[in-house]
Amino acid sequence: MSVAGAVKVFGTVRAVDGIDLEIARGETVALLGRNGAGKSTAISLLLGLDEPDEGVVRLFGAAPAHAVRAGRVGAMLQDGRPVPRVTVGELVGFVAGTYPAPMPVGEALELAGISELAGRRVDRLSGGQTQRVRFAVALVGNPSLIVLDEPTAALDVEARYAFWDSMRGYARHGHTVLFSTHYLDEADAHADRIVVVDHGRVVADGTGEQLRRAAGGSLVAFDLAGAGTGWLSALPGVVSLEVRGDRARLRSDDPDATVTALAERGAIRGLEVAPASLDDAFLALTSGASATSATPTASVPAARPAPRETV
Repeated sequence: MSVAGAVKVFGTVRAVDGIDLEIARGETVALLGRNGAGKSTAISLLLGLDEPDEGVVRLFGAAPAHAVRAGRVGAMLQDGRPVPRVTVGELVGFVAGTYPAPMPVGEALELAGISELAGRRVDRLSGGQTQRVRFAVALVGNPSLIVLDEPTAALDVEARYAFWDSMRGYARHGHTVLFSTHYLDEADAHADRIVVVDHGRVVADGTGEQLRRAAGGSLVAFDLAGAGTGWLSALPGVVSLEVRGDRARLRSDDPDATVTALAERGAIRGLEVAPASLDDAFLALTSGASATSATPTASVPAARPAPRETV
């Protein structure tokens, strides 16, 4: 998969504003972003549902629509209504018949964890069950690339775990997975890479650990006890700070140096040191970005494996 300088404009809104992205075969990549950040529009461009106003999008070296027609791409989107008076098995079987080399319907149902629902009508399923049917529909064509837009949005905790077990089974066969999610723990646990999008741009691209380091490796919190705040930004390692009442929260890329300096000042009342979470990194990467095209983006240099063929 290769996206170079992709732009998509709706009226005065640049929903996608110059995205560059490459995904290698066999990678599992998470796409993160706030509501309205451009994730769904980017996915629409990747699937050929929309055409970019500028830039180039390629799947398997060709236009996305060509890859989709060839059965090389499967998708699980948020939108869509249940088909009335059709069973799960009939629906998945019908979709399988539109692909040149589908997997057996029973295998797709088993992989999606819905074998027992094969005889149930699709329009009589719960929201979580319907979401699993969408996953089976995306899988049954046996595509090389699967794109999942908020795949666990309607699932309870148990069903989410079962879904990711299924997805990992699919990925272990060398398939490529791109998924968007609002659950940062899912991205951290199941993705080889995390791509953060804000205001239609890629603002970070790396592993969960790389994103946490980019946000400042640790959080250092302590009580000010009336000591003022003007000196905080001069502490070694501090990349950002926040004061709530009489308590300071510092984000530091060298917490040892920060704590040592605090100790020298005798300012270690109620001291807490903790590694930054992915939530902290996400907020740091997206809270300060501007919607104007002139604003530079923050990037996370990601350690890449040896070059592989892109999807």
